[in-house]
Amino acid sequence: MLRILRLAIAALTLLGLAGPASAAKEREVSIGLQAAITSMDPHYHNLSPNNSMMLHVFEPLIKRDANQKLVPGLAASWKAVDDLTWEFKLRKNVRFHDGSPLTADDVVFTLKRVPNVPNSPSSFATFTKPIVDVKVVDPHTLIFKTATPHVLLPSDLASVMIVSKLHGEKAATEDYNSGKAAIGTGPYKLAEYVPNQRVVLKANYGYWGGEEPWDKITFKILTNPAARVAALLSGDVQMIETVPTADIARLGKDPKYNVVDKVSNRVIYVHLNQSTDKAPPFVTDKSGKPLEKNPFRDARVRKALSVGVNRDVIVDRVMEKKAVAAAQLLPDFFYGTSKKLKPAKYDLEGAKKLLAEAGYPNGFALTIHGPNNRYINDDKVAQAVAQFYSRIGIDAKVETMPSSVYFTRASKLEFGYMILGWGTESGEQGSSLRSLLATFNRERGMGVTNRGRYSNPAFDKVLETALVTMDDKKREALIQQAAEMAMNDTALIPLHYEVSTWATTKGFDYTARTDQYTLAMGLKPRK
Repeated sequence: MLRILRLAIAALTLLGLAGPASAAKEREVSIGLQAAITSMDPHYHNLSPNNSMMLHVFEPLIKRDANQKLVPGLAASWKAVDDLTWEFKLRKNVRFHDGSPLTADDVVFTLKRVPNVPNSPSSFATFTKPIVDVKVVDPHTLIFKTATPHVLLPSDLASVMIVSKLHGEKAATEDYNSGKAAIGTGPYKLAEYVPNQRVVLKANYGYWGGEEPWDKITFKILTNPAARVAALLSGDVQMIETVPTADIARLGKDPKYNVVDKVSNRVIYVHLNQSTDKAPPFVTDKSGKPLEKNPFRDARVRKALSVGVNRDVIVDRVMEKKAVAAAQLLPDFFYGTSKKLKPAKYDLEGAKKLLAEAGYPNGFALTIHGPNNRYINDDKVAQAVAQFYSRIGIDAKVETMPSSVYFTRASKLEFGYMILGWGTESGEQGSSLRSLLATFNRERGMGVTNRGRYSNPAFDKVLETALVTMDDKKREALIQQAAEMAMNDTALIPLHYEVSTWATTKGFDYTARTDQYTLAMGLKPRK
């Protein structure tokens, strides 16, 4: 009897030991990402995959919810005191991962650091440039001054991660990548960063926003779509982002998986290089000789190239219905979008007529350039566009390349016809118009991503008025007017909005987001 009792106690002890171990294992998840994380320095590279990852370790003053609505972050509240003055109140219960308290001095340090990060390929300075003075009222109150009314300041600051002054004063980007300086206030701590392979995070117990359900998160970089799906099917990861369109239906029907999607803020569009009077690179006559003038500066040519693309076919066949034909820079349920703008209707004969009117009755030749690993079916989209152009007399070739090469060359204006994508993190159309279509002026922060170098003084005037109008209704009307002016002039060619899709194994739920971010905070065990 004594032996039986001892065996029972031993069994119970083993069960007790196994319980927490099993629970701990259940609190570890792996997630497959589409794109590499280029740095763990939150101010080094303004890139969507990076920005998504940073939100786990660091936090901004203001956050965005799953629909990109602004909500309190490290700032408990904020308000415009007058047209040039903003007051921000910090939370009083926030601590960095090392236990030190968040204070106004950390915010001031962050704002000074942002524009001075060496070798930044895409700076966050555009978000802090409007601030000309910062006053610390007390450890939890700051006053920001702007030179001109800047209604987008709260939205801009939602893109700026606050870092520790203590750990950041002498830190370089390499110190953030190694984890030495990556001391944030977020729900997770950086445990390991291996470029192009993985990012490992561990829970920040005692996080001010409440405990997360995961002790450990491993993000695996799986740029190959087939490899990403294979990792999900094998159980190597429990969630993947950017599910290949060809696999969505199959996974959606399988009870072992859950698929969620959402129309995103990302528009796939075409920039036409209008930077010079002469023909831009890779735009010639059909014999390969340079054209005498730049055809993209003629609105009739731009419109022909727009109506010459059948967006419905791209949505249905190339994107397999996981996209929405685009008419402007954001779907029309976002702030500042116009209900008057509709996707350009496919018009084969109309496109030919416009080209003839512009002096190109026999068309011309061009090369369509784009990335082949950044957007959903990006290479296939380029091939489809080329096929449509062959029907209107345009000899179109396609050359796609890795995004790391493509964006650098596109920014140097080495291409004539560029397929690109833009996700409007602010959740309103004014900032995207400012970045993509305002006349290029780096010093003023206008048109900084206007690779087409489109320039329209009348459009600029309306947009700039909108950006300093504090009244919400008046500002929205001006943004809508500016959008209508630009789209009716075919300032660029909007193709479609991506529908973002995530898949998880059974037992998990993910909250889909319009900004396409994959956040562990949105992944929960199914109850």
